Amino acid sequence: MRAVAVDIDGTITDQNRKICINAIDAIRKAEDNGFHVILVTGNILCAAKMVEVMVGTSGGIVGENGGVINTKKKSQIIGNIKKCYPAYEFLKSKYEIEKTEFSDLRLSEIAIKQKINAKTVKEAVKDFDVKVYDTKFAIHITDPSVNKGKSLKIVAKDIGLSTNEIMAIGDSENDLEFLEVAGLKVAVANADIELKKNADYISKTPYGDGAAEAINKFILK
Repeated sequence: MRAVAVDIDGTITDQNRKICINAIDAIRKAEDNGFHVILVTGNILCAAKMVEVMVGTSGGIVGENGGVINTKKKSQIIGNIKKCYPAYEFLKSKYEIEKTEFSDLRLSEIAIKQKINAKTVKEAVKDFDVKVYDTKFAIHITDPSVNKGKSLKIVAKDIGLSTNEIMAIGDSENDLEFLEVAGLKVAVANADIELKKNADYISKTPYGDGAAEAINKFILK
């Protein structure tokens, strides 16, 4: 493995989105030893960029579940947010829903607060040209032509790597596609069952401690 691709919420944070010090320490050590760390998240680009700068990662960003990317070479909107509007408006006409904070900064998708069951959302918009992800922190209505895995391939190419050379770490259903393209697939202990089924390794510890465990085990050794 020559790089690490890691989700943020629920993977290097706890259930309350507080970032794990052990995860930061492991990420910094990986970077100091020449391993690129790529942030792969459902967060808006500016939030992910803040994490990149403060934690000190160099591999680039996949944001908004693959809808946007940012590397030293380019910043690109890949997802088409216009596909999401009809599904969102229909959902809004049926249920009391609320967008997540700073939703006006989202460039490729619509995210709503978890005041509604994700299964209800998926069933309600099943006839629309969208994909719905439940990240446990928000429900994301996205362009189905993009995902974290497809965008990770673009970011990896920009830093001269194949995704086969990347260890991916995640926790929820929106991480499935980017784990699928990685050379080593890691699910933290708190991960969704489906993610665990597709993982090469499941950490013994949850959340950020689990991410640190995987980085120490497979990258820093």
